Amino acid sequence: MDFTTLTIKVLKMLSIAGSYGIGIILLTVIVRALMWPLGLSQQRSMRTMQMLQPKMKAIQERYKSNPQMMQQKMMEFYKEHKFNPMAGCFPLLIQMPIFILLYSTFMSPQFIQMAGDSQFLFIKRLDATLKTSAGVSHDGIFGVSKDDTFMTGKNAKVYLQGVEEPLLNVKIEKPNKAVEVQGELMPGEPADFKISLDNLNLKFSQLDQIEKAEIDVTDIQTKESEKMTFVRKDGILISTIPTKEVKPAFHYDVLLLIALFAVTMVFSQRAMMAMNKNVPQDPAQQQMQKSMNTFMPIMLTFTFVIIPIPAGVLLYLISSNVFQVIQTVIINKQLEAEDAKKEAKVDDADLANAKQIKEK
Repeated sequence: MDFTTLTIKVLKMLSIAGSYGIGIILLTVIVRALMWPLGLSQQRSMRTMQMLQPKMKAIQERYKSNPQMMQQKMMEFYKEHKFNPMAGCFPLLIQMPIFILLYSTFMSPQFIQMAGDSQFLFIKRLDATLKTSAGVSHDGIFGVSKDDTFMTGKNAKVYLQGVEEPLLNVKIEKPNKAVEVQGELMPGEPADFKISLDNLNLKFSQLDQIEKAEIDVTDIQTKESEKMTFVRKDGILISTIPTKEVKPAFHYDVLLLIALFAVTMVFSQRAMMAMNKNVPQDPAQQQMQKSMNTFMPIMLTFTFVIIPIPAGVLLYLISSNVFQVIQTVIINKQLEAEDAKKEAKVDDADLANAKQIKEK
């Protein structure tokens, strides 16, 4: 079982009342909850770094003419204060594979065929991107544009000569590249498709007996799927299907998701900045941090406008940002309580060690 199939099964299990949108939100909560210790470590590391910044800067200034010695002193400084400067990067490094996995899942033929047209709140399709062509699946006609590309499902139903029962769930090798358009794709005219027999995971003796195969074919651009019957001709399987022209559609619900992502990201970064409001900071570094907090949401939002990100992935990112804000507030209060206890212990120790002055 590959990771895409596993992710779809997890989403299906988490989908309350058949809502994959709820499944995505619950998956987000589970992932972020499992990462809570890392989040605590990240915020503690950031807080420690801000407090130690003046001393770190002093070391850099003192040994700026000797980079090797400066590096050694900085390592000793980190070890002395039990500080790992890379601790803040771990949550991001873990989230990136999850983001890529979700992106691959929502763009996969399995999800498109099973739940691509799922709705949630104002979201019309969880697999929709900002600008796509609309197609109606399983109507026997492919809605296409001239430059569309296609992929097959993961399995095929294969009929062998002289055998009554077909072979079910025959694995198709490399579904993204298995099917090709024969000739030029002209919207409104029948389209010819071909699949090499080598793409079917069967024994050589079975390949020689193939008569026909039923295979799901998906238009990658429109997300439309059609079940097509391919017949054998020499060493390939061929099929023809009527087509009609479709025009790209702009999905305002996805645009709203992108805007919500930008808003929640701003709140998330403000929560992180508020965490260090009582910690002394270098003015130059503080200004740089403010610039980054302004630039990052703008850059990512612009990127999501250009790069086709499925609505389901945006829903995950928004849910993750909301969870991040809540987590930051809770952990910040926890760290403030820890600092208060430390200060109380120091005050108690000073009071206990203070000399008593006797009256004369």
